[in-house]
Amino acid sequence: MAVIAGTILTMGTAAAEQGQPAPWQMTFQEAFSPVAVEQHGFHNLLLWIISAISVFVLILLVYVILRFNKRANPNPSKTSHNTFIEIIWTVVPIMILIVIMIPSLKLLYYGDRIETPDMTLKAIGYQWYWGYEYMDEEGLAFDAVMLEEDELEPGQPRLLATDNAIVLPVETNIRVLVTAEDVLHSWAMPSFGVKMDAVPGRLNETWMRIEEVGMYYGQCSELCGARHGFMPIMIKAVSKEDYAKWLVEAKKEFASEGTPAIKFAQVTSTSAE
Repeated sequence: MAVIAGTILTMGTAAAEQGQPAPWQMTFQEAFSPVAVEQHGFHNLLLWIISAISVFVLILLVYVILRFNKRANPNPSKTSHNTFIEIIWTVVPIMILIVIMIPSLKLLYYGDRIETPDMTLKAIGYQWYWGYEYMDEEGLAFDAVMLEEDELEPGQPRLLATDNAIVLPVETNIRVLVTAEDVLHSWAMPSFGVKMDAVPGRLNETWMRIEEVGMYYGQCSELCGARHGFMPIMIKAVSKEDYAKWLVEAKKEFASEGTPAIKFAQVTSTSAE
């Protein structure tokens, strides 16, 4: 049974693809940012703590059943108060909570914002697609709409690929500003440890630092309407040199014309269905 359990638990890791979920995956997506690495470490700490508590409670329950049933203990104790035990069951949970609280608060503040970002990306949630603005590059903005199945190219994952990819450089501290134009959305990238609510009329801030070149995928994680499940996020992480080259081409394609027209007909027809 232990071998089977170990095989099942490792299936997700073995089959997982970089930056996206995989069939039968049972663990987190691999971490590719410092915040995600810290989140995985905190999760592992909690897993050990909760496992130890569960084992202790199980042992205690079995002991009570065997030791204090009617047959083994026909004359029950009349004790109604035990100061030592009451101190133990009060102090120990407090100590456990303190052990959890300290790394939890550290991680919360670590993932909140960065003091000196190298660049800023603004993500705007719409019904039902994402718009992006490169705040350091005047006028560079575009929308990213999910590709339908007949638009997918070989190798592009269904429900995760978009017509325009967010291109970002690796080894760069990226501030991410998140907002929405209509209803609540949530900009989530599991591989980077990012999940930030997009609230109309409010700017929320987080950050990430991509450690490896590759393609990464995320989705809206807030129930935002009929096409909630069709708001993917696609990030293409490239070297700083390739990013500089992309900026030149992107400014020609997007900045001069402003935000491109959205596939309203496609979105509206699908929603109507």
